[in-house]
Amino acid sequence: MKLPCITMLATLLLTGPAAAQLQIAPPATIPSAVREKQKPKPDAVPKKKEAAPAPKPSPSPKPSPSPKPAATVIPAPSTDNSNADLVFGAYQRGQYKTAFDLATARAQAGDPKAMTMLGELYSNAMGIRRDYAKAAEWYKRAADAGDREAMFALAMLRISGRGGSVDKSEAVKLMASAAKLGEPKAAYNLALLYLDGQTLPQDVRRSAELLRQAADAGLPEAQYALATFYKEGTGVPKDPERAVRLLQAASLADNVDAEVEYAIAMFNGTGTPKNQPAAVALLRKASRQGSAIAQNRLAWVLINGVGVPADKVEGFKWHLVAKTSGKGDPELDKQLADLPAEDRTKAEAAAKKWLGSK
Repeated sequence: MKLPCITMLATLLLTGPAAAQLQIAPPATIPSAVREKQKPKPDAVPKKKEAAPAPKPSPSPKPSPSPKPAATVIPAPSTDNSNADLVFGAYQRGQYKTAFDLATARAQAGDPKAMTMLGELYSNAMGIRRDYAKAAEWYKRAADAGDREAMFALAMLRISGRGGSVDKSEAVKLMASAAKLGEPKAAYNLALLYLDGQTLPQDVRRSAELLRQAADAGLPEAQYALATFYKEGTGVPKDPERAVRLLQAASLADNVDAEVEYAIAMFNGTGTPKNQPAAVALLRKASRQGSAIAQNRLAWVLINGVGVPADKVEGFKWHLVAKTSGKGDPELDKQLADLPAEDRTKAEAAAKKWLGSK
């Protein structure tokens, strides 16, 4: 019985300066844990102007009052335990009360996966009233029985102080155990703790090793994070081509930040053959997914007709949309002011329509 993906500890964010007219400048993605220490270590990269705010391990966000299962559910593995399949099947269909009842019976019979499911249901108020203490109890029983997903879930509760007091030491031990058992989310979050240098001593090489483990297991967030390491030479030798391959893999899994970086790499021909039409198509996709950086980059190429035919109305539409998310661009504002009134009205109406349909 495969459980749903549990909320990540942190995610990496893209920020960066506006694009130059004939080349899209990639967002700065140097991890802050490397930048902000008193003295850079041999593996650390030098401080760069306007570098991106980097991930800092923090408790997972509080679940919404009415949590919903992930949009993409991983199919349950084949098993001889038909009851376990029934539990997961009920969860997949959103029949949480049924899943709770079935999991309770299986947990009482000593099934660790059922115990983990109960922890998940209690933690996210699915079919039962939210109770972090009971969630932690079930996760611990499952973790003691060797379930790696329960170890990770319990670590998240311990690091956030839900269901008990904050215990970062225990959280780290649980994450390390889960990572050793092949849990990619645990490896990814443990990597962030080593990168942050607060809960654990900063160790960018160890962080890179853990990110590689999670990336090899197919975790898009880890693939994107490791790509930034190879791009900047953080904890690993600088390797633009490998960085692009990782960005491509994460992009195929719909990681929006990776889509933006991969598009920029293709547009500029950095680490991969230049393919501006494909890059613009990917920027369009990321823009529709709400990436303000993609919207800003797309605005530049459309307004200036680089890689695609110029479309100033569409370009300024995305400029105005990006501006609402804090990615304004004074240069594009000047160009917008010079746009014929009719076209400016069309761009403003298109931006308003897109924002209103979100």
